[in-house]
Amino acid sequence: MRRIDVRLAAGLSVLALVAGCGGQQGGADTDDAASEVTCEVTKETRVGIATGNATGVYYVVGNALAGQLSGATGGKLTGTAAETGASVQNVEQLVGGQYDVAFSLFDTAVNAVEGKGSFTAPQPVQALARIYDNYTQVVVRNDSGITSVADMRGKRISTGSPKSGTEVIANRLLEAAGLDPAKDIRAQRLDLTKTVEGIKDGSVDGFFWSGGLPTGGLTDLFTTAGDTVTFVGLAPLLPKMAALSPGYQEGTIGRDVYKTAADTPTIVVPNVLLVRKDLDANVTCAITRTVFEKRDALAQANPAAKGISLERARRTLPVPLHRGADKALKDLGAN
Repeated sequence: MRRIDVRLAAGLSVLALVAGCGGQQGGADTDDAASEVTCEVTKETRVGIATGNATGVYYVVGNALAGQLSGATGGKLTGTAAETGASVQNVEQLVGGQYDVAFSLFDTAVNAVEGKGSFTAPQPVQALARIYDNYTQVVVRNDSGITSVADMRGKRISTGSPKSGTEVIANRLLEAAGLDPAKDIRAQRLDLTKTVEGIKDGSVDGFFWSGGLPTGGLTDLFTTAGDTVTFVGLAPLLPKMAALSPGYQEGTIGRDVYKTAADTPTIVVPNVLLVRKDLDANVTCAITRTVFEKRDALAQANPAAKGISLERARRTLPVPLHRGADKALKDLGAN
């Protein structure tokens, strides 16, 4: 296995390979910007993929992608997917060299390249592609008295894992509803598994979740305790959210997804796959090609992956495409 050179914001340094749970264990070379991109991985290379909560779609699709890489590259490229806190943490650990590929919400990725929001400086990340959309899913207990985000004042609300894209969106939605996330709610910064447990046992009144449809944790909740919870619609907050970022768009959680009584209007955000900008271009090309050529296999792992399309793959700006991804998308016919 080859060791990986990681270019930090301050310059170049060589990091020791990270062993242990989900970390990178042998990686791809850094990119030679002058070399031709062939999409051929000629040496045995392993990439670490940063995903999200274990009951979320990032984790499921990330593991499916990791499983497809070897067969798509003649065994030269292998992947390991790891559970993480999701978007913000993923970017930090991607730049830090713990992972080679990271799932991220689009708004978090934009903040990363612009050095805004959770990031104090621009981060050296680029995109492989825009993939499927995440749906903002806000669920409350029926006995909580909450019918809108504004009603969450004083309530026990899970805003997602620390440094997750869910937490970013949750805080922005609370602010759009006129609440201070630090003062006006009793914030529970829980991962999805603990959040669902809290909703079931009554220790949590409501929660925010940003994920593909369906998300396993919510399927479990609505299957086992659907008569005790309900969705909160977000249509009234869309104008304020769209003013913050064009990535916030109108969407609907269909009644068939979780077998609810009615459709729920909500806010959707695209997802992107990110890499460090100096990652080997042939590796990034091979990964990108695998995402689209093996889309049906990814969709078997979770239907959200059906939203992966070549028609939208290049829509990542202001997050630039990695040159290896650009080559793969050109070869696949993405405009």
